[in-house]
Amino acid sequence: MQLTIELYDTVTVFQLAGQLDAHASQELHRAAQQSIADGSARLVFNLAALNYTSSAGLRVLLGATQAARQKNGDVCLAAVQSEVAKVFALSGLDALLKIYPDTQTAVASFIDQSK
Repeated sequence: MQLTIELYDTVTVFQLAGQLDAHASQELHRAAQQSIADGSARLVFNLAALNYTSSAGLRVLLGATQAARQKNGDVCLAAVQSEVAKVFALSGLDALLKIYPDTQTAVASFIDQSK
């Protein structure tokens, strides 16, 4: 998995590419938890280039969501590809997370909440 992290206003965007397997999940977990610990609890995970996630990846996203919400933040997903979307649907995670068509819309949802 390739991971790029960018900050847009008060929102941290994680760009994921490749496969989110058990090994890669550890890296993502550390990055997300560090962002939350640093005070940025509004997280967007852009999955446009992610073609696979394991159950470990789902656990990381769920854990990040719980941690962010404890800090009055939240997690949004952006540009989820069809194969990964199927995994979210089968696990029920799609009912717990807000999913947007692209990063800009997901980031804007947080900015709009601030106003």
